Amino acid sequence: MSLSITGASLKRVDRTSARYAFLREVHQKVARKDATTWGPDAAAEAAIRLNWVDLPESSIALRDEVTTLKEKFADKSRVVLCGMGGSSLAPEVLAKTYNREIFVVDSTDPNYLAHALNGDISKTVFVVSSKSGSTIETSSQRALFQATVADAGLDVTKHMVFVTDPGSPLDIEVRAAGFSVINADPHVGGRFSALSAFGVVPAVLAGIDIWSVLADASKAKAEFVANDENILDVAYLLSEVAGQYIGFTDHGSAVPGISDWIEQLIAESTGKDGKGRLPVVAESVAAAEVGNPFTIAFADAGADLNVVAPLGAHFIFWEWVTAIVGAALAIDPFNQPNVTEAKEQTLALLTEWAASGATSVPALTPQSTDGDVEIFGAGESITDSLQEMIESTVDGGYIAIMAYLDRKNDVALEELRTLIASASGKPTTFGWGPRFMHSTGQFHKAGQPNGTFIQITGEVDCDFDIPGRDFSFATLVAAQGLGDGKALAKRQYPLLRLHLKNRSAGIEEILKAARAL
Repeated sequence: MSLSITGASLKRVDRTSARYAFLREVHQKVARKDATTWGPDAAAEAAIRLNWVDLPESSIALRDEVTTLKEKFADKSRVVLCGMGGSSLAPEVLAKTYNREIFVVDSTDPNYLAHALNGDISKTVFVVSSKSGSTIETSSQRALFQATVADAGLDVTKHMVFVTDPGSPLDIEVRAAGFSVINADPHVGGRFSALSAFGVVPAVLAGIDIWSVLADASKAKAEFVANDENILDVAYLLSEVAGQYIGFTDHGSAVPGISDWIEQLIAESTGKDGKGRLPVVAESVAAAEVGNPFTIAFADAGADLNVVAPLGAHFIFWEWVTAIVGAALAIDPFNQPNVTEAKEQTLALLTEWAASGATSVPALTPQSTDGDVEIFGAGESITDSLQEMIESTVDGGYIAIMAYLDRKNDVALEELRTLIASASGKPTTFGWGPRFMHSTGQFHKAGQPNGTFIQITGEVDCDFDIPGRDFSFATLVAAQGLGDGKALAKRQYPLLRLHLKNRSAGIEEILKAARAL
């Protein structure tokens, strides 16, 4: 078998129940690509989103086109991928699993963007992945990198590749300009696109054997279509046994980073209508158990459920499980109605600042200051503020930490998740902004309304103007953090923002304060 599924929780699966029979019916409908599976309100969306079911086989058709692309860029040794959500998370897992370099740009933080610009531009191919090209993060990144290549006196068409839907505004524009373009299947949603051109193109450019990944996916799919017990058992556990929280860990597994990909898949697909499943990505099974969630590991690690499989098998298996769980929860797994809310708040702030004549983020007055950290919220000190957030968390609720910083140089901050989870005993998530907006951000606003939110922002060491815009990346990332905060505050959720006047010093002060809780 392609997948090995073990764990004590399997004893809780009732294969004779009416719910199990219902899940089997859903599974069979998914295999038929039946758009009515998720109810009449979801049918129109589902009708144009179900081709992910065929990707393990249909994406083989990309082989000649992408091989030619690889030959065209054979002299490029460095791959930088600009994309958000589903366009970036799967390629990042592929790179980690196969030990290849793909630098994923899914941030608007200038400090993080600087890493992409610090490499040898003459040896870099920039892959711009976007279904439409309208996503503000990706369009801004594209403008910056295109200008950088041109300023270096290089031919931009020899350093940039675009992956987009056929006939999209981006497709039309860049084809007319002479760029290399690979079209993705337009009937696949972003978070279900791991095995589409959005995964295939950067993988091939980075030297990954994506064709074996597709073969593994096809083999796994054939197995669970022919023998549905494994996939139904897992769908049953997630929909009928697990509660709101599912703790994931890929520690010790052969698929590092798979938890981050699944986090987006499940959170954005199910977090709506006041219900859903919130993935909690943790460093180990023990860390994932805080708050008593259902736990899943990708090695034989003693979690409630252990799923061991090749990466391609994981991709199609978890997409399929998520689609089944969506039907079990009576939600549409293919839409993301609240993701645009934070975008609208961001644009409103940018418009407001521009109208006031501000050329950067207006000065904001904190409620208090502790060392290098400005506190926007309750508490005279960082420790007091964090304790206030813990005490504000409702019974059965969770704490979400959202850091609008550099996930490479500021990575030490990730320890805060463990410290807050330990101090609170609550399920605690950590997300890098703005990428989490295309993942758990949907759940934050439309899943169970029991979250407590800690934002961390910071001053930048550098900044870049965005060509064609009247604001810079520092202004954009600030507007995204504050805009998302407005969307959360509108719901009257407990919210704290800690702003780092000095990043490294501020991070140390926050971690020190959290250790004292």
